[in-house]
Amino acid sequence: MGFGKIKRFIIGAPIATQKAHQELIPKWKALAVLSSDALSSVAYATEEILIPLAAVATAAMIWSIPISLAIIALLLILTISYHQTIKAYPNGGGAYIVAKENLGETAGLVAGGALLIDYVLTVAVSVSAGVENIVSAFPALGQWRIVIDSALILVIMLTNLRGVRESSGIFAYPTYFFIFSMFTMLSVGFYKVFTEQVANIVPVTHQIYPEIGLFLILRAFASGCAALTGVEAISNGIPLFRSPAQRNARITLSWMSVILGTVFIGMTVLAHWFNIVPGNGETVISSLARSVFGDNYLYYVLQISVALILMLAANTSYADFPRLSSLLARDRYLPRQLASQGDRLVFSNGVLGLSFCSIMLIYFVGGDTHHLIPLYAVGVFLSFTLSQSGMVVHHLRHKELHWRKGIAINALGAVTTGIVLVVIASTKFLHGAWMVVIAIPVLVYMFKKINTHYLATGKQLSMGDQKPPFKLAPMKHTVLIPISGVHRGIIDALRYAVTMSKDVMGVYVELEPGQGERFRTEWNKWAPQVPIVVLPSPFRSLSGPLFKFVDETIDSGEVEYITVLIPEFVTTKWWHRALHNQTAFLIRAGLAFKPNVAVISVRYHLDDKNS
Repeated sequence: MGFGKIKRFIIGAPIATQKAHQELIPKWKALAVLSSDALSSVAYATEEILIPLAAVATAAMIWSIPISLAIIALLLILTISYHQTIKAYPNGGGAYIVAKENLGETAGLVAGGALLIDYVLTVAVSVSAGVENIVSAFPALGQWRIVIDSALILVIMLTNLRGVRESSGIFAYPTYFFIFSMFTMLSVGFYKVFTEQVANIVPVTHQIYPEIGLFLILRAFASGCAALTGVEAISNGIPLFRSPAQRNARITLSWMSVILGTVFIGMTVLAHWFNIVPGNGETVISSLARSVFGDNYLYYVLQISVALILMLAANTSYADFPRLSSLLARDRYLPRQLASQGDRLVFSNGVLGLSFCSIMLIYFVGGDTHHLIPLYAVGVFLSFTLSQSGMVVHHLRHKELHWRKGIAINALGAVTTGIVLVVIASTKFLHGAWMVVIAIPVLVYMFKKINTHYLATGKQLSMGDQKPPFKLAPMKHTVLIPISGVHRGIIDALRYAVTMSKDVMGVYVELEPGQGERFRTEWNKWAPQVPIVVLPSPFRSLSGPLFKFVDETIDSGEVEYITVLIPEFVTTKWWHRALHNQTAFLIRAGLAFKPNVAVISVRYHLDDKNS
């Protein structure tokens, strides 16, 4: 089976551009594709709040509910704010576009860099967290955690290479399975509490809260804000929706916020009532599920649903990272290859790049989710703040209907997320956030250097100072043929060379004294009409004397262009190639950056029968 057939089997047949509209998805699929990141965060957000509180004292964990309520209030602010963004940018109002258009190039690149980092972290965090939940239920798998992480990322990558419509159909059902499982756990848990089947129930609110210090409260709040990651994905992915895309995106955003807020606060309250303490090698959601269901099949069903949603939360990044990369590439801030869609109408290079970066990050941190989450929220809230600030400027510039209301909403969003950003950056700085703080300026610098290169290249290639038509006068052109011996491949190369130029010359590198003259005698028997140049090589280098001769020929001014024509024979089996030297490869590599020099290979295919 050839490579083409294998590719078609794995990712499917090509999709014509005219059928792009058929790849758009309805709201129920969009909720699964674009909200899986946000919805999955409830599986670890409560735990992230409890960990710093429990480190001080078990009694301090009663702060988890007021902290969760503050996060819910922030979710409400963000939801209303992103409704404004969807309304203003019906073609996709990602933080990069909003910030670049309204706050300038640098602000847009900062937002773009923050989002790219966020998407890579989303894949790494969600897959790692999913595998951690599997390991909680099956501890024997712990030693294979990183291998399982990498394998799952590759599966998600291959699924996304098949196209948005097909991947959304595959990933929708696990998302709804998770939502159903979580609401089942909450329902059973609340039922047990209200029917007094749980001992030592403590109230939700308390008259007196232990004094633990403002910094610790802010640190727990910053950790819990992981629940808000992915909220912006729907406003970024408006082009994926079926018509009317704008209205469908706003409805889906509301659905997502209601589900996220309900499950998050419900789980935090239940963890409080059931006195769940993080640690002991088991996740909080696993401990809570054991307490609610007992150690039976319902517990394992929920753990499977949690593992699936956490692993598939990466799919949100696979929807947004390639699209954002294509926008940056279109604006000449990333390699242009990222702007091209594959034959399945997917930005395939972006999908591959995201997968590679995520796997490398998981190996770097050893697959530990708690090492990744401190890095996670900085980029998220930086993009939140820039997006909302950009929307304030947008309202001031355009003054559309209800623009004053829009300013109030987005200004509140900008101020709130800005405060949270400062809190997260300060409380998490020494826990790994410093890496993101450094990485974003490095990315912005890289974006600008790439842009400078593309602009300079475009200027040099511009036809602006030229007037058509061109006079195609022939140039002084010499063809050089590196020759190691006389064989059938050399004859074919010579026949091809004389069609290109009247000035054809063979070049032989003499590795041992006396070889040159013997070869010249042999050469004159077969091709006396083609002059041969013998280059001595006292240090037995094949390529060095050839490169020097090429430079001297160009510098002489007698020719304008040189074509180095390399005779190669092609083996019938791939492993045969390793048995021959790689002189042709070395010559191509060495001459690749020399001006006015072209390198062409003339291949002679060996007979399969005699190989």
